[in-house]
Amino acid sequence: MGYKIKFDSFFSYSFSLDCVIFGYENGKIYALLIKRAIEPFIGEWAIPGDLVYPDEDLSDAASRILTELTKVDGVTLHQGQTFGKPKRHPQGRVITNAYFALVRKEDINAEADSWAEEVKWLPIREISQLAFDHNEIVESTFELLCQKLKREPICFDLLQEKFTLNEMQQLYEYSQNSELDKANFRKKVKPIPLINLHEKQKNVKHRPANLFKFDSQRYSELVKEENYSFRM
Repeated sequence: MGYKIKFDSFFSYSFSLDCVIFGYENGKIYALLIKRAIEPFIGEWAIPGDLVYPDEDLSDAASRILTELTKVDGVTLHQGQTFGKPKRHPQGRVITNAYFALVRKEDINAEADSWAEEVKWLPIREISQLAFDHNEIVESTFELLCQKLKREPICFDLLQEKFTLNEMQQLYEYSQNSELDKANFRKKVKPIPLINLHEKQKNVKHRPANLFKFDSQRYSELVKEENYSFRM
């Protein structure tokens, strides 16, 4: 029946966490990357990640790792998918879990720390080869984000607090990798509780557009109603 394996072998694996931090700016969704200053993959770009301590809770580990490598703290991290191909790490069997966060890019002041040599934001669709299997992790987590954008109001975690409808449309165009019809997009937006601030953009080269804000309180009231659902 199958094959025998020593009991101790089941306790020789390592577990890590990798943090995919999404930000939005000028029509593009970005991910926060670090340049590794240690082996393996020294000098290569990766997403912030590290091993979990034996006595550490996963959510605590995710926050610690992100802060140690980028000095970013106070962001809400959500647990995502697990990646466990046997040879994904050159130094041994390491199973990793991806955590992700949605931030307003202008609110984040990331700085390289610990064994991270540099940090940078890079648009998702412009990311080239990363260390380990981090391309797979970024792509899978981005796909998860895109699915959530269609059915949850998480776009407002990426947009500035005051935003234009065009900025909102550009975010969805980037996530769906396609140009959207303006009239149809406005129809989809109509059921979403937005507050027209009766303010205009400032310091723009084009005709200033109206600014809006997401009405989270009204949204909470709407989701309690039987027939309401967020759909984009």
